Amino acid sequence: MQTKRFVSLLFISFLSYHITSAQSVSKKEVTWPKIERQMKPWTRWWWMGNAVDEKNLNIVLQKYAAAGLGGVEITPIYGAMGYEKQYLSFLSPQWINALKYTVNKANSLGMGVDMNTGTGWPFGGPQVKPENAATKLIVQEYKLAAGEKLNEVIKVKESKQDFAKLQALTAYGPNGETADLFAAVNQDGSLSWSPKSGVWQIYAAFAGKTRQMVKRAAPGGEGFTLDHLDKPSVDVYLKRFTDSFRNKPQGVRSFFNDSYEVYGATWTPTFFAQFKKNRGYDLATHLKDLVSKDSTNENIARLKSDYRETMDELLLENFTKNWTNWAHALKSLTKNQSHGSPGNLLDLYGAVDIPETETFGSSAFAIPGLRRDSADIRNVDPDPMMSKFASSAAHTGGKKLVSSETFTWLTEHFKTSYSQCKPEAEQLFLSGVNHIFYHGTTNSPENVPWPGWLFYASVEMNPNNSLWPHAQGLNNYLARCQSILQSGKSDNELLIYWPVYDVWNKAKGLDMALKVHDVDEWLHPSAFYKLAKNLSKSGYSFDFASDRLLAKTKAENGVLRTGENASPFKVLIIPSCNLMSPETLDNILQLANNGATVIFQELPKDVPGLANLENRRAELKAALSKIVFKPLKNGSFTYTIGAGKVLLSADISQALSHLAINREALTDSGLQFIRRKVNSDTYYYLVNHTAKDIDTQIPINADGKATIMDPQSGLIGSAAMQGKNVHVQIKSGEALFLNMSKNQSDNIAWQYLNKSGQPIAITQPWLLHFTAGGPALPSDQKLNQLVSWTKLNDPKLDAFSGTGVYTTKFNLKSKKAKEYVLNLNQVDESARVWINGQEVGILWSIPFQARIGKYLKQGSNTIKIEVVNLMANRIRDMDIKKIEWRKYHEINFVNINYKDFDASKWSVMPSGLIGPVVITPYF
Repeated sequence: MQTKRFVSLLFISFLSYHITSAQSVSKKEVTWPKIERQMKPWTRWWWMGNAVDEKNLNIVLQKYAAAGLGGVEITPIYGAMGYEKQYLSFLSPQWINALKYTVNKANSLGMGVDMNTGTGWPFGGPQVKPENAATKLIVQEYKLAAGEKLNEVIKVKESKQDFAKLQALTAYGPNGETADLFAAVNQDGSLSWSPKSGVWQIYAAFAGKTRQMVKRAAPGGEGFTLDHLDKPSVDVYLKRFTDSFRNKPQGVRSFFNDSYEVYGATWTPTFFAQFKKNRGYDLATHLKDLVSKDSTNENIARLKSDYRETMDELLLENFTKNWTNWAHALKSLTKNQSHGSPGNLLDLYGAVDIPETETFGSSAFAIPGLRRDSADIRNVDPDPMMSKFASSAAHTGGKKLVSSETFTWLTEHFKTSYSQCKPEAEQLFLSGVNHIFYHGTTNSPENVPWPGWLFYASVEMNPNNSLWPHAQGLNNYLARCQSILQSGKSDNELLIYWPVYDVWNKAKGLDMALKVHDVDEWLHPSAFYKLAKNLSKSGYSFDFASDRLLAKTKAENGVLRTGENASPFKVLIIPSCNLMSPETLDNILQLANNGATVIFQELPKDVPGLANLENRRAELKAALSKIVFKPLKNGSFTYTIGAGKVLLSADISQALSHLAINREALTDSGLQFIRRKVNSDTYYYLVNHTAKDIDTQIPINADGKATIMDPQSGLIGSAAMQGKNVHVQIKSGEALFLNMSKNQSDNIAWQYLNKSGQPIAITQPWLLHFTAGGPALPSDQKLNQLVSWTKLNDPKLDAFSGTGVYTTKFNLKSKKAKEYVLNLNQVDESARVWINGQEVGILWSIPFQARIGKYLKQGSNTIKIEVVNLMANRIRDMDIKKIEWRKYHEINFVNINYKDFDASKWSVMPSGLIGPVVITPYF
């Protein structure tokens, strides 16, 4: 009996242990990931004139680290006047010592260092001799009648083309004949040939030089721009760095290349040979069509498509991959802005370690109270679909980081608030970017008078900015967001083919640089873009694929795998396109045969290019003829091939619904989202850029229990759910993360703000005391009503940029509410709040609210609010008084429209705490 009882107790104990263990395993506390340096925002760091020294580098790096920056990207540029004796020559031993000091100091502060592989932009410098410089095609035309001799030598007529070389001479007869005359050109340039009948046109092709110099070059970086299409020239360029580094790693995390702005570089000396090798026919026989002004001829468009495809191959192989291999040999990565390049952007982004996009100008958001003055913005609207070219290359290639040059010309100088920065950065996050680089920070020595050294196209993220004391607010928010957005893998279900041949197939022009500024021309009109926009709005997630990517993509277990570390895709979508190579179509059908699901919006109509045209057309036609579709009830068509299927549907959303590929219906609320998969958890990043607060149950496709994570405050709590619907409250201008986990959250319940009580007004007068800034500290003010401090009676306040501290008291009769929310309403521009001596945090962006219940007490409470304003009023005052502060070489300093900068006509910007300040209880 005793034995049985002991066994029973043992069994109960065993069972209890395992039930308890199972319960503990099924619960977990959701926390923010540990913040690593690449999760913090980094900044482009301009070294003006390379006038750097260890003392000042030490000072500014400590300030950057304290403000929450994770790293700097060194880009040397032109210098400030009067400091020429302090300039260091780029890559000199002294400069290398400064780089080594910077790397060591930054690393000791927990920061990283990236470096431009050059000065200014684009790549070039003194090592680029004319033979290695950016090259352009120069074509000259002559006419000869029967029996005539050319009475001039065949020589480039354009001035300053001493290094131009004749590469082809082709004659075109009256009846369509062509003749290669290159061998008939004598050493002195004379032509030993005349036509036997009719009038002939003769086209001479020269490899000339663009003569473009490095833009905004630093001392020691001046010189011709590089020929990016020529591998020996790229090798010559990089050798200067290798030699300066003594072929040893410098501790640079990543080498950087700015957007491709090699203007007029239409050629390289090996172009004819590469074209013939890759396209299979002689471009020299088509010179007349290559330089034709005809913008409608189909064959000319095909010829130029072949030309552009060859440009793409040369840039990819000879520069991008070559440069990346060089960096890897130095134990560094590459970070490249491929936009603006004359090539397939997806492949160019994909060939580097960190693809980087950029925003230029500002977007219009519906967020109430967000300032958008037409006089202070550029007529440029950053397009998230453009940014997805970079993020797609990273996602499909299994790369962890996607960076962005951020806030370039976001507003006019000195008028950029953190509130304006926030939605622009969030829009990048929604497009897949997860590694923000500010544009940017100018290195400025301590002894340079305010406003310090400044770059002409920057939002001035530097310690001289009057907003700088609150930079941690913005930086901590971005770091929290990036800590999740850099974790795990992207979770996009659709792969969309980008039909680049439709873009290249234009008879107008020659090279085709696909720029962020020209999306209206090459991106917006396309069926591809319209489809992507509609799918995004409907709630689908996707990445883009190139022909090269599809060639190496595999179908496994019914999904598409684009790379070793990439997340799988459920469906491949082919948008309506006119042109597709037979090879790409074969790759697509082979993927379907191996088990993938493919949807064609419309079948391709023709092949691209001019080479072997009729045979390739026959190949495409034969392949398409084998696809025998059967109708579906919804108006779509289906074709079963091997283990997979191909659908044909003009309505892609309908086809996806038929396949049970569900959209995220949460977008019906107006919210935007992006998903990440971290082990078995799914993270949703939700952003409200609508004009209204959103308080609703949103449907979530991912399984599991929801935990709310607020990247603004850092608060975390277990969400309320009804089935698969999650209750979210997101004010206009705010963002949230949802963690969806199969494990039960061990976090406390999220405190929803449902039932509000009577707002508590602060009626006591405020004391305003100025603590930092200039040109002079104003006197203290007692305020019975909150107004812009520029409306107060101290004349110093119109010119003041800096910090003012507001203090007062208020009475809380009883503390019975579950939560209390402080709303500052209008703040110009950022506020840091203390209640009863405890810091609440930095309220740096709309809606300027915070939960403060835990800081309050019954009875008398004190509140202190430190407010920083813009630099604008002080700069305005300096320009009115004609105080000279713009003294730089090269472009000096310009306004947002690239005109001479002058703030003297500006209106005074509102500043300080304007309120009203209200505390609302929630029960």
